[in-house]
Amino acid sequence: MQLSDLLEEYSYEILQGSTEIPVSGIVTDNRKAGKDCVFVCIAGANFDGHSAADEVAKAGAAALIVEKDVQVTTPVTVIRVDSTRRALAYLSAAWFGHPAREMKVIGVTGTKGKTTTTYLIRSILEHAGFRVGLIGTIEVIIGDEHIPAKNTTPESITIQEYFRKMADAGMQAVVMEVSSQGLMMHRTDAIDFDLGIFTNIEPDHIGPGEHESFEHYLSCKSLLFRQCRVGIVNADDAHHEAVLAGHTCSVETYGLTGTPDLKAENIELVKKPGCLGVDFDVTGLTDLHVSIPTPGKFSVYNALCAIAVCRHFAIGKDDVLKALAAAKVKGRIEMIPISDRFTLMIDYAHNGMALRSLLETLREYEPGRLVCVFGCGGNRARDRRYEMGEVSGEYADLSIITSDNPRFEDPQAIIDDIKVGIGRTDGKYVEIIDRKEAIAYAIHNAQDGDVIVLAGKGHEDYQEIKGVKYPMDERVLIEEILQG
Repeated sequence: MQLSDLLEEYSYEILQGSTEIPVSGIVTDNRKAGKDCVFVCIAGANFDGHSAADEVAKAGAAALIVEKDVQVTTPVTVIRVDSTRRALAYLSAAWFGHPAREMKVIGVTGTKGKTTTTYLIRSILEHAGFRVGLIGTIEVIIGDEHIPAKNTTPESITIQEYFRKMADAGMQAVVMEVSSQGLMMHRTDAIDFDLGIFTNIEPDHIGPGEHESFEHYLSCKSLLFRQCRVGIVNADDAHHEAVLAGHTCSVETYGLTGTPDLKAENIELVKKPGCLGVDFDVTGLTDLHVSIPTPGKFSVYNALCAIAVCRHFAIGKDDVLKALAAAKVKGRIEMIPISDRFTLMIDYAHNGMALRSLLETLREYEPGRLVCVFGCGGNRARDRRYEMGEVSGEYADLSIITSDNPRFEDPQAIIDDIKVGIGRTDGKYVEIIDRKEAIAYAIHNAQDGDVIVLAGKGHEDYQEIKGVKYPMDERVLIEEILQG
């Protein structure tokens, strides 16, 4: 491929050399630079690729893509652009042959609900016969291949590589989580989303290395609606109009109040042996009576959003209903049916905001007791421990404090911090450092009508201790406990 082909859809200035040269690939890591590569100089938090320009040129690079001045002593083409991160997205799309244009692309952004919503959308579409790829927090799915995720929204060159594999594997659509970081870092630039989804927004990811303020966080989310054809937004969120500021797409709304285009009404909580769910009616752009096997109002929002998306694929109502009834998301209010006497579930809630939302929801089902098994990650802000302890102490009838990923900290020290938070409430608790023993205690001491939630680990199948990730899947632990 010629360098000029890579740059065809992006504005640039030639500082030296020519664009009519063959290139062997695109590189952002100076340690991987080689003959005839295009090296894109990215200014990161810890290293600026511009400082390696001369080194890369000497290694045989064909071209350097820069956004500021560099000094090179070896003949090499130097191309200046307004943003190397943004240019990387466009060059990557061109390198892989613009694979997104061969599929329907659905992007989901929001503080909560992204993961569950993407799986629900994929479930409905696949149930209706579509082949659908997925990129998200838990994994990347390409046909039968499941690749563990490193980032919610990968780097742009990685996204385009996944898209190419998906298109080549016959995927007709791809649904992906689009994080505010991904939007801010231009990872999803060069993608023309067919559908852009907004679930909700709350203060999160604000601080050093993330977003400087809530307003900045909000503005990054809004970028999705300037690069999609149809925007589908949760009209009940107080900030939905701000998210749409400057949008260039047509807009559809969903919600539980007011007059959205798609509305959920007559919501009824459903409590069955070992399972919690919700029934509701959908009115507006379509009419359905929906039953979902997951609890709470947020489950209604997730399902309603998925229905709004799948309308654009002309899917029959029966397929929608069957897919929603069968859909499961690993580690997101995941029911583990082991008894008719009590309800057991696994959820990824690993901060105070998420845990509060979950426990408030479960309280609505009037459990005999609400039991919360949780810990907190090591080498993270201690305030999170106090907050989670206080939330569990306030909402759970019994908290079982245990280990999460202690990393390089002493598990008992983490538990002691959690107890500070619980101490601000009248909540009862026990502490059991070993997570398997803590889960066993919850199961063996369960009472009729209990709702037991294992919080914090969710989809994770490991426990990180002193830099080593040891296998630990809570589903496996439950099986071992039941086998005695």
